[in-house]
Amino acid sequence: MPEILEVESYRMLAERVIGARISRGFSDQYAAKKLPSTSFWSRSVKGLTITGTDRRGKLMLLDTDGMRLGMRFGMTGVLLLDSDAGIDGLFYGPHTYRSSWIRAGIEFEDGRKLVLHDPRRLGRVEVEPDLSELGPDALRIKRKEFDQVLRINRGDGPALKARLLDQSVVAGVGNLLGDEMMFRAGIDPRRGTATLTLVERDDLFKAWTQTMKTLQRRGGSHTGDHMEGRFPGGLCPRDGGEMRSATIGGRTTYWCSVHQH
Repeated sequence: MPEILEVESYRMLAERVIGARISRGFSDQYAAKKLPSTSFWSRSVKGLTITGTDRRGKLMLLDTDGMRLGMRFGMTGVLLLDSDAGIDGLFYGPHTYRSSWIRAGIEFEDGRKLVLHDPRRLGRVEVEPDLSELGPDALRIKRKEFDQVLRINRGDGPALKARLLDQSVVAGVGNLLGDEMMFRAGIDPRRGTATLTLVERDDLFKAWTQTMKTLQRRGGSHTGDHMEGRFPGGLCPRDGGEMRSATIGGRTTYWCSVHQH
């Protein structure tokens, strides 16, 4: 699914329409699920001019001379500007295009179209999206905010992987990025969040920033070092140890049995 790095690529693509005026909006019933109706999207966006782009976690934002617009990409959503895609293809996506998978979009007076292409129908368009339900942005997080992510008031807290996937705590970390961060930091994802030592917290923050920077340069969340061993029976590309897996936070999680403790 598109994680924060993929949605940042979508946002960068959307920068091309800054200054363009919307002539028409469209949406099917799936993309408009959080709206009163499919026609609400088309009525709301018509005549607006795009003035900027932003993002909070996996939520892409379009600023206009009126209301703020949002797009969420679900499990398989890709942003397209005419024939240009925000990314070449999702790791778990179909890697193909079908016009029937266009769920929503906006057309501009200059003839261009910015559309949401989503086979699994989990992407959404929003008008004045509520950001209060989201934690700090994972790509811009500072150390003080990071310490708050790991702060637990009682007991050991949830498994670290589950904590990182909680979008209300920190927005944008997905399954692959979460596993890569802990792989680099040498931390077992099953560990209770509050059990991390100060040294381990330092290691995780360092791994966090390195993961974001490196994988963004490589081209996406699927380019992590641990991916070589991310399959049943896989071996750790770092030390040759057995890669283990379990469902944590509702997602299939992989970690090394040797260097992640």
